[in-house]
Amino acid sequence: MRNEVILQKLYSYSEKLMNYCQGYTYESFSEDTKLAEACVFNLSQMGELCRIVDAAFAECRPEIPWREMNGLRNRIVHNYEGVNLRLVWEIISGDIPGLRNILKELL
Repeated sequence: MRNEVILQKLYSYSEKLMNYCQGYTYESFSEDTKLAEACVFNLSQMGELCRIVDAAFAECRPEIPWREMNGLRNRIVHNYEGVNLRLVWEIISGDIPGLRNILKELL
């Protein structure tokens, strides 16, 4: 049950990220500090969930980049002022749509 809740939350955060950034380019994203901060927060929350998921559950779902999302969370949390917005944008525009689809299938 706990892992199902984690999947639901990951899906919710991925939906938020996609909705927040719809119609934006990297330039407009990076200039909108509120948007960028909201997206960085949501990515850090996703990483935190990946940190607490059961290891056996994560192992059975290798299509989800658990370790990478947790690593991004660590980079965000421990170096907030130095967050690379280009990398954040690339993750949101390139990786999150596919991850959202995977999560949707699992749910």
